[in-house]
Amino acid sequence: MAEELGFVVINPYTIRKSRTGGVIGRLLSRSNLELVAARMYAPSHEMVHDLIETIPIERSKQNWQIRKLLKEYIQENYAPDATGARRRVMFLLFRGEDAIHQLVEHVAGHITRSSLSGETIRDTYGDCIRDADGNVKYFEPAVIVIPAGEEADPALRVWARYAKSDGGLLREVIPWPEGKKREETAVLIKPDIFSSKSIRAGNVIDIFSKADLYIIAVKVLQMSVAQAEEFYGPVKKVLIAKFKGAVTSRAKLALEREFSLSLPKGTADELGEKLNTLVAENQFNQLVQFMSGRDRTNVGSAERIAPGLVRCLALVYQGEDAVSKIRAIIGATDPSKAEAATVRKEFGTDVMVNAAHASDSVENAMREMGIIRFEENEVGPIIDEYLHGGSKLRE
Repeated sequence: MAEELGFVVINPYTIRKSRTGGVIGRLLSRSNLELVAARMYAPSHEMVHDLIETIPIERSKQNWQIRKLLKEYIQENYAPDATGARRRVMFLLFRGEDAIHQLVEHVAGHITRSSLSGETIRDTYGDCIRDADGNVKYFEPAVIVIPAGEEADPALRVWARYAKSDGGLLREVIPWPEGKKREETAVLIKPDIFSSKSIRAGNVIDIFSKADLYIIAVKVLQMSVAQAEEFYGPVKKVLIAKFKGAVTSRAKLALEREFSLSLPKGTADELGEKLNTLVAENQFNQLVQFMSGRDRTNVGSAERIAPGLVRCLALVYQGEDAVSKIRAIIGATDPSKAEAATVRKEFGTDVMVNAAHASDSVENAMREMGIIRFEENEVGPIIDEYLHGGSKLRE
């Protein structure tokens, strides 16, 4: 069966009601599709106009009433409001066989009919309420997708066209009261959580929703070895300090036991210093390999800057005291020492495989956001390659 690109857009209302995690969890766990890109958008009037132009409502077409509802919904809920404030939507791009059908039938669900079982996203988070005469009184589809059997290319072109102008890091989108200090912090949902076909990445986002912050950027990140080295560079000093003393005492004890001798203090300290550096370097190498999927000690220059072999989901949260709020919710680095109901306590395994990373200061958040490059447009090139390149020649 043909490989396709399909997309899901999480609506402003769904984001505002902190349902983003639940939607993402279902999208990742209930299909065989690969999430290849994610981007926040704040659609302009021009983008909204172009989007609704891709939805035909000729009465001769099947389900034209649904298309009319959808067109009106996007116009009313995606365009900037009367004050000019823009609304946030989250665009998720999936690739796989029969992607559009999978997204509609197995995950998103139908717009105007639903099941009481809550099986699909729209069953749980969407509504279509009619009056006694069958007229629609309230309509909230939770997410926007391309209906099964329809051509996605026109809409994909719009999302690609506006990826740079209307998408990326939405710093100035949230209306902010005067006198309130706004912070931004970076979060990584690590490969052990994100790469698996499970709801856990969505569950982590759900926990972060307790912070009362705004998601202003999202990105599917394949961290290169070079990025991982730069991102976790400050950790190396921490590791050296962490192992200092402990390595010396353990090495001294092991050698004295093995060779039945007593090491002079100066000799033990000198040996411990060298071993401590080796142990810290080894731990750092393991961390880089975990985040990039590559062994930094065994890669060439081209591999070092190539996208990593594993994926994580990167987000930026904005709001008052964003750094401290997220740090409190993520929990201690060691999951065994983290408080109950924190991310790392619930989903972490050890100090490295601990589910998520969060910036520890405003300054570090800016540094980490620069390394991740949230502004970088990955949606456009993927769509363009699909429409005009190798993926479109698959049939």
